[in-house]
Amino acid sequence: MSSSLTSINPGTLRAKKSSADLINDLTTRMSQTKIVSGGGDDVERTHTEAPGRYIKHPLQNAWTLWFFKNDKSRSWEENQRPIITVTTVEDFWSLYNHIEVASKLPTGADYSLFKEGIFPDWEDPRNQDGGRWIINLDRKHREGILDTYWLEVLFFLIGEHADQHAFQVNGAVVNMRMKMDKIAIWLADASQSESIMAIGKTLKEKLVNLDLTTTIGFNVHQDEKAMSRPNFGNKHKFQL
Repeated sequence: MSSSLTSINPGTLRAKKSSADLINDLTTRMSQTKIVSGGGDDVERTHTEAPGRYIKHPLQNAWTLWFFKNDKSRSWEENQRPIITVTTVEDFWSLYNHIEVASKLPTGADYSLFKEGIFPDWEDPRNQDGGRWIINLDRKHREGILDTYWLEVLFFLIGEHADQHAFQVNGAVVNMRMKMDKIAIWLADASQSESIMAIGKTLKEKLVNLDLTTTIGFNVHQDEKAMSRPNFGNKHKFQL
């Protein structure tokens, strides 16, 4: 039995060529590579080159994937569990292809990807003065489009696609909920309006399948904390 190292079509990568060459190149090579299990001589060796022989491509930042399981017997902090920290493009693909896609997570669960050392919580010192761009998705879009958007957001993070504003990007979260799913990109400083808007516009351009009538909104963490029901009735600080 053999399994492809990546199931992502390189055509889904829509980043600018200047910032995505490494990922496109890696995806093309990985799509031609097989892992072959079994130890007998009669096993057909269909793989090209062992992935471990590739020269790894380091990411500019290390990123930690967190999984939140809505276990009522545990505190919110205890339910947030770090899975692994990736430091190379190859490590990212290995991780992505060995975990469930977001749409398969149970209701109430989250994935978070944050720069190493940042806890995915408003109270973390590197988050507390910031805010988040929010994309709300109807559950009917859970199959397909949610996973596509989430993968694009992951590329946005690890590829540093915010360019000179990348220092602002702390991480991203995808929430699986009963009525509406949500993807949010967390920024460090909610007072830097020019940077926030530039990131929001770039993000919306990346999500080319986003309906032109759909808006994304930016909320400040401190404002959301003051609301009894965040995201219900509160006015976005910025909207695109």
